Amino acid sequence: MILSKIITVRRGDITESSAEAIVNAANNHLWMGSGVAGAIKLKGGLEIETEAISKGPIDIGEAVTTMAGHLPQKYIIHAAAMGQDLRTDQTKIHNATHNALRRAEELNLESIDFPALGTGVGGFPPDQTAKIMIDEAIKFLKNSHALMQVGFVLFDSDTFECFKRELGAEMVEI
Repeated sequence: MILSKIITVRRGDITESSAEAIVNAANNHLWMGSGVAGAIKLKGGLEIETEAISKGPIDIGEAVTTMAGHLPQKYIIHAAAMGQDLRTDQTKIHNATHNALRRAEELNLESIDFPALGTGVGGFPPDQTAKIMIDEAIKFLKNSHALMQVGFVLFDSDTFECFKRELGAEMVEI
């Protein structure tokens, strides 16, 4: 039996995801301020940030894993799509996406959900982010042994529409 690998796009709150891991749109020092990071820290607890900071700083584009605190997921994967200047670009978003997927694969996880990396304080255009992240997810899933589902959970409707348009649907089998 061949199992399908799936990419999904949905609108919602990533902290309520049923995936085994969610991704935090992080800076390379791993402190958690506002946006996705702030929501994760608020709902999951300060211990997530404390553990993350203990593993940093990391190179921009890298990713580290922490426990999920009070959240329903097993792990938080902190993907550094920007540095202390809070600026990002195509290469940083690509590398952060790839390395978050690698951390999930190393943990033998079957599912991971991402926010749109770099579109908040990083100011990167959501349509370009969607293309970078979805292209990398498709490429990665084709060679993945453990990972079966990559989701993109977007909080605002404009970013959701960009990702949905890029994927061509709300769910695609690979």
